[in-house]
Amino acid sequence: MDPLDLALLRELEDGLPFVGEPFEEIGKRLDLTGNEVMERIRLLQSAGVIRKFRARIDQRKMGISANALVAWNPDGTGNNDTGSLLAAFPCVTHCYQRLPVTGRWDYTLYTVHHGYSRAAVLDEIKKIAGQIGIADFAVLFSTREFKRVPNVRVREIGGGLL
Repeated sequence: MDPLDLALLRELEDGLPFVGEPFEEIGKRLDLTGNEVMERIRLLQSAGVIRKFRARIDQRKMGISANALVAWNPDGTGNNDTGSLLAAFPCVTHCYQRLPVTGRWDYTLYTVHHGYSRAAVLDEIKKIAGQIGIADFAVLFSTREFKRVPNVRVREIGGGLL
């Protein structure tokens, strides 16, 4: 990587500019063409420096403010594949399994749901519970978002690289 690659990574950390030609806009800042910016991104991806390049939607700005983690206790349902059943519902964005804390927290499966209202999210969760036959679940709604940034930010790396 050269200093221009590092400058490009710093530009990309904050997301693409919301303009018709975002790569051209970044290119202007770095004295590159839009095509040169895209080519450098491709090279950084093929080298494994950039692992993912994707859109991140601010769901709260879209009105999606009801975000819930649901803890499920499938004991007694008789179905060993409950996780796959939960994950198959279109309204489930994440589904995972964790070990319980026996006697204190017996939930083992977790799903994440997002919606425009708590009532709508609760309705869909209750429908799922009825369809799969799980009566023991806890719904935990988030009240605020703490972090939504990459784990490592180029501009925070020391060692004289920047």
